[in-house]
Amino acid sequence: MSQDLLDRIDQRTRLAGHNRLALLLFRLGSRQLFGVNVFKVKEVLQRPPLFTLPQLPKAFAGAADVRGRSVPVLDLARAIGHRDGDVDEPRYLVVTEFNRTVQGFLVAGVDRIVNIAVEHIQPPPDLGGENHYLTGVARHQGELIQLIDVESVLAESAPRASDLGTLTPVSTNGGPRQVLVVDDSRVARNQIRVVLEQLGLEAVQLSDGRQALDHLQALVRNGEPPGERYAMVISDIEMPAMDGYTLTTEIRRDPALRGLFVLLHTSLSGVFNQAMVERVGADDFVPKYSERELAQRVSARMGAFH
Repeated sequence: MSQDLLDRIDQRTRLAGHNRLALLLFRLGSRQLFGVNVFKVKEVLQRPPLFTLPQLPKAFAGAADVRGRSVPVLDLARAIGHRDGDVDEPRYLVVTEFNRTVQGFLVAGVDRIVNIAVEHIQPPPDLGGENHYLTGVARHQGELIQLIDVESVLAESAPRASDLGTLTPVSTNGGPRQVLVVDDSRVARNQIRVVLEQLGLEAVQLSDGRQALDHLQALVRNGEPPGERYAMVISDIEMPAMDGYTLTTEIRRDPALRGLFVLLHTSLSGVFNQAMVERVGADDFVPKYSERELAQRVSARMGAFH
């Protein structure tokens, strides 16, 4: 295992252990700060020349040659419908990797990287418009930061064909048919729900780890074993209020919860995720996003009830 990989595992572990989120801050205009999980960022470049590619979705500004690879490029301000009174020409390319794909986002300016405690990240206001693409808001040194749901931006700019096919509903042999789904991305929650429904299962959806832990502990206080309500928990890793690593750790610490089957589901690429899964005690890990692979893992879990 390379030293770079070991360093990345150690960095992720330290942040997860303290329930913190590393954000790359950038601007789409001259005032508002936006943030994206730094672990989704491969590099930041001065805006390179763009060229066209056949069959590139209309929402894309073009493609860029990044270290010999053709990377599709979105103008992020245009993609989310951002309107700033003093909009600057995008001067930087933020190259990202998530959901097993690499893409670039044009932004006006790149600010800095900060670490923020996830409990300080609040849900976005429900105002419609570009808030449709936010997963949370936070303040750092007096400035408001809006966290962009780049998964939703990409999903709506470049809809992908499903690889799901036709699924056969699973049998639980009398076991629970509900699955607790925890993810701050509405796109991801809906994708998981579709898979579960085709398997004949019911998704109960929550948007962050703190909500999920509170919900599970409330079941215990009310005398209902969570393992009798839920066949499994499917949780994202990067979330406001409480990340998936911390949620899993808290589940394993609680005698009333520790028997729950936890599958972590993340858009972040990289084999270091498997090391983190083992460290926090999750049962399984699936990188986003293949409907068929997720269905196979869920089916395997449901088969354990036979």
